[in-house]
Amino acid sequence: MDVMDRIKEAVEGNPVVVFMKGTPQLPQCGFSSRTAQALMGCGEEFAYVNVITDPEIFQHLPRYADWPTFPQVYINGELIGGCDITLEMFEKGELQTMVKEATAAAKDA
Repeated sequence: MDVMDRIKEAVEGNPVVVFMKGTPQLPQCGFSSRTAQALMGCGEEFAYVNVITDPEIFQHLPRYADWPTFPQVYINGELIGGCDITLEMFEKGELQTMVKEATAAAKDA
């Protein structure tokens, strides 16, 4: 499968997915760590892709949504942003609402 198709499948196949360096339990950079903590703080399950273990995704993900950095958070197939945007949304309570709505809709589907 083409790398762009694999990225699309991860984005569209999960209500919430983060492309990050490392895993939520063992992040490999501070930005990925803080982003994963915010997502975990929402209290819902989310998918993740470790871009360090998949060099093709690491190389091509910035082209997918024209976003140059990692991590990248997608909710309902839409790029939300990286670390700063995710943390800002979490502090305002917006991230929790979006994550809960996305995961609830996926469970009902």
